Amino acid sequence: MRLTDEEKAMRAGELGEPRRWAITHQVAVGEFFDAADFVAVSQAHVMADTESLGEAGVCFLEGLAGAPEPERRVRVPAITDPRGIDFAVYRRLGQSVAMAALERRAIAALTAFGVLMTDTCINYQTVMAPLRGEHVAYGDTGAVIYVNSVLGARSNFEGGPSALAAALTGRTPRYAYHLAGCRRATRRFRLAAAPRDLSEWGALGGIVGQACGSYWKVPAIEGLAEIPGSDALKHFGAALASFGSVALFHMPGITAEEAVFAGVPPEPVPIGPADIAAFLGRYAAPGDKLDVVVFAAPQLSLYEIAAVAGALDGRQIHPDTTVIVATSPEIKHAADRMGLTVRIEASGAVVAQGICFYQSYAREIAEANGWTRLMTNSAKLVNILGGYGYRSSLARLERCVDSAVAGKVL
Repeated sequence: MRLTDEEKAMRAGELGEPRRWAITHQVAVGEFFDAADFVAVSQAHVMADTESLGEAGVCFLEGLAGAPEPERRVRVPAITDPRGIDFAVYRRLGQSVAMAALERRAIAALTAFGVLMTDTCINYQTVMAPLRGEHVAYGDTGAVIYVNSVLGARSNFEGGPSALAAALTGRTPRYAYHLAGCRRATRRFRLAAAPRDLSEWGALGGIVGQACGSYWKVPAIEGLAEIPGSDALKHFGAALASFGSVALFHMPGITAEEAVFAGVPPEPVPIGPADIAAFLGRYAAPGDKLDVVVFAAPQLSLYEIAAVAGALDGRQIHPDTTVIVATSPEIKHAADRMGLTVRIEASGAVVAQGICFYQSYAREIAEANGWTRLMTNSAKLVNILGGYGYRSSLARLERCVDSAVAGKVL
């Protein structure tokens, strides 16, 4: 890779050990992907949940954070993905004191770097959304696909160490979705009808993602007569990234960039209501005892929080069922102020901030609480939780709430 004089100084350790580690890591990543050089980034989004970090990862962060203050400070604004613990509710969820202690150590280390503890995967809805053409270094796949596609910013899927390295150096290797040539459409899909709710948008993302199945595929989705909302595209993109490892999609006339194909456009793959119904049917389990309902992955927007509050108003959750609603600290604060939180919690539900369910020791809390059957309106979540031992059902928000009140999958 071509290095500037400043980058060479970083690699030589002249700007401190944290930046020496960071640029060395980034050069290794860049050489693996045949990057010619680096590109400056305006912000970084660090995935640093303690379930993924473990003791070794937290010790690694603490080691770097022990450098002198000027050497360890991030060079560009850096924010965090959801944590694993909400200290206000973790004991109710069956998480342990040891988990909380590890979380506090991770927070202290990240804060020492100057990382802003935003604790959200919907930073594009709550913090500082990047603009078209802006290069960023984002870790969460749902955030990456949203800003790449809907906003037209440029990011690859950055692993936790890579995102932290980008924050420390202010740059990232120039490869893949930082390059215009990689952003051209390669697959084509045509909808017969638009999805009707967020679970169907997630199902559509799952269908397209499974058809693509590659980080290097860029689908174009045609046939939408109306512009979907931010939450619809959020659920679609999160599922598309989860089921297919896809980092960018185009919707002509809706997303930020034109769906320019590399060569002759392929024939479109049709997707209709029957395909979406069949996808949802894979996760149906009517009559099963329901242990837990989760609204998360991605964290909920204020509009989604209001929808949950409306669906739960005046109702009580079945005593054998737990309902968890996860959102960002910013949205939680707004929900508190507007009276939405108290309306949700009056039903017996738990409103958690700064976490996302699958990053919160999902297997351990299932064992602690005896949970098996889970219900959600997030396609991304049902895809991930199979690996944690859950049997998951996917349905619209209102049906999830009705099921939680009944104590069984409806």
